[in-house]
Amino acid sequence: MASGWAQEGAVQEQIDSTVNDAVADARARLAHAGPSLAYCEACDEPIPERRRELIPGVRRCVACQADLDADERGNGMNRRASKDSLLR
Repeated sequence: MASGWAQEGAVQEQIDSTVNDAVADARARLAHAGPSLAYCEACDEPIPERRRELIPGVRRCVACQADLDADERGNGMNRRASKDSLLR
């Protein structure tokens, strides 16, 4: 149900692309193979035992992981072109 200058299926292609990117990103962030680290690889602080039990292969403390996640999210801007420019 595309309208205007959009080709049929263009909106669904954009949605599929966004979902595929999110899945690829999540797979890339899966726990590393191997044992969890006892100390954070970023700040060298001890990683709590409970965190190591719950997240196999954990490599960062909560604070450093939160900082990394915030950096990866960026400033909230859409990395893709605007929908209007893609559908013209």
